[in-house]
Amino acid sequence: MTRARMTKADVAQLEGQIYEVLREDNPQSVRHVFYRMTDPRLPVAIPKTEAGYVQVQNRMVKMRRAGTLPYGWVTDATRRGYFVNTYHNQADFLRSVAGFYRRDVWAEHDTHVEVWCESRSIAGVIQETCEKYAVSLYPAGGFSSLSLAHQSASYIQGSIDYGDKSKALILYVSYDPAGVLIDRSIESELAGHLEGVPLEFKRIAINENQIAYYDLPTKPRKPGDRRAQHVIATVEAEAMPAHILRGLLEAELDALIPYHYLRSLQAAEESERQAINLLASTI
Repeated sequence: MTRARMTKADVAQLEGQIYEVLREDNPQSVRHVFYRMTDPRLPVAIPKTEAGYVQVQNRMVKMRRAGTLPYGWVTDATRRGYFVNTYHNQADFLRSVAGFYRRDVWAEHDTHVEVWCESRSIAGVIQETCEKYAVSLYPAGGFSSLSLAHQSASYIQGSIDYGDKSKALILYVSYDPAGVLIDRSIESELAGHLEGVPLEFKRIAINENQIAYYDLPTKPRKPGDRRAQHVIATVEAEAMPAHILRGLLEAELDALIPYHYLRSLQAAEESERQAINLLASTI
């Protein structure tokens, strides 16, 4: 059955839905917004198809170009520019450095913590949370590259060898038919580079209980995917609303770094940042 062409009223309603979803919870990726637009309870529900995704994507492009949707509300970690930092003088350099100054949140903790996720799309949604807690973030992109796993293992091994840490914890965000295999692939690659380091690999999203609890939209497993034939339907990580995903990650990190401790470090950071700016003013 062919879907009827959207009327001007339908388009206006869809744009309103997109705006409200992002106003309430941003940043989000296009795919996150798409899944929210497939909710059949919405006045204008988009079909859960690739054509539906393109429809939402194109509408968001038009809204941003028209100035009705702030660019900062939409994350796209798949495309980044590369540039060289330059400065007017030494004082300008110091003021710039002050903005990047961070206290080591994990200095007193015995665990090296990292966050891995299945895609750059997810990384863009949880990046600010990772920055808040000063944890490294690795977008695996499915079966991860050897270089990415080696880079991560080098950081872990370095913190162990230096004596700061005694173990490592990987928090992982993913769900697909081969998800368990991807977990094992990353864990195996990391363990292969590490020497006697206790390594815990914890999937914080998405699991079967979360799919049912949050009523996440599913899609059939690809017929050609023979890696997990016991799985009838699958869920993309982007189907989880962005604020819930960030909340799950924050809950895990809060359990490791108490909020009051994080706040005290942030206060110390601000004081020391001001000292750097004061030094810049004397040059």
